[in-house]
Amino acid sequence: MISATHFIAQAAREGFDFYTGVPCSFLTPLINGVINDDGLRYVGAASEGEAVAIASGAWLAGRRTVVMCQNSGLGNTVNPLTSLNAPFRIPTLLITTWRGEPGLGDEPQHEVMGRISHDLLSLLGIEHAPFPTEGEAVQGVLAAATRSMAERSLPFALVMKKGSVEKVELRQAPVRPRPAGRRADWSDDGSRPRRIDVLEALLELLDDETAVIATTGKCGRELFTLADRPQHLYQVGSMGSASAMGLGLALNTPRTVVVLDGDGAALMKMGNMATVGANGPGNLVHVILDNGVHDSTGGQATVPVDFAAVALACGYRSAFSCCSVKGFRIAFGEATAGEKPALIHVRILPGSLPKLGRPTVTPADVARRFKAFVSGHSAPAER
Repeated sequence: MISATHFIAQAAREGFDFYTGVPCSFLTPLINGVINDDGLRYVGAASEGEAVAIASGAWLAGRRTVVMCQNSGLGNTVNPLTSLNAPFRIPTLLITTWRGEPGLGDEPQHEVMGRISHDLLSLLGIEHAPFPTEGEAVQGVLAAATRSMAERSLPFALVMKKGSVEKVELRQAPVRPRPAGRRADWSDDGSRPRRIDVLEALLELLDDETAVIATTGKCGRELFTLADRPQHLYQVGSMGSASAMGLGLALNTPRTVVVLDGDGAALMKMGNMATVGANGPGNLVHVILDNGVHDSTGGQATVPVDFAAVALACGYRSAFSCCSVKGFRIAFGEATAGEKPALIHVRILPGSLPKLGRPTVTPADVARRFKAFVSGHSAPAER
């Protein structure tokens, strides 16, 4: 058994300074230790997959990240680990517990995952090792994990058994609801715009210092077609993760961050919005382009939601509704000038450009030039 303080201190020496995750009883001492440390940032996520995306955004801002979760939650991480971290080559230290370890008594819901956790990590292409239980082993384990992530640009997992870390009492003030934010409706009687009309307007309104994360599907493809710039990141996978990645980025950069989301993607992981609201980044503008369908897969209907109302209920400081380019221009101006996080719900027409292409820059190159943009430096010649 080791102390949380010792592990955290050794991890800090390796540069790990941003933590996110979902609690597990095995992880309690380590999570409490991180929360108690005033020099660290811990973001509690609504789901394990959201935590992976939050960490990816923090990595884009130059942080070295740790994601903590129960192995039962590994299922929630499979999509972002395979369609975000893998193609974009984004590393993170993943600490997962080993509930349901064969031969030890545990609850029935952990039996299957306890049996397959290590095989699942291997199948995902994630190198892994046991979480250290002796103080003298911590430095070597972390050094090996850091080396693997540097060489492979992929996550590395430590698998924690029960009782690995000494008990730590939590010192944390309760999270209180935020006061109601401002809502404005800039809808009019004009015909709804196409997605590309809104994106064209956005490009006219953006300055050269704003970072833009575009959700997977036709949103990112149309943005790339209109203008490919280092300040753009096109999420080619990990549906639903754009706002979580935007949160991780916004918490770690002074730049304004604009997240371009879709209604289907936002619905998939609406818990992200609660995490955004609770953390209250004052530089995040969340745009949901709502055409009422899953456009990339044939136009199957989504469900109608008042996303502006949801955002305010989740703690966003302002929310706007619109259904025209004119309304979007007004809403975007107020969102960027006013209190944030802000959400703009834009109702648009289904459909996209005919013969729409895809980004020709590889995801790994997109991530690295974007990271260089965020840091203010030129993109490196090699990864």
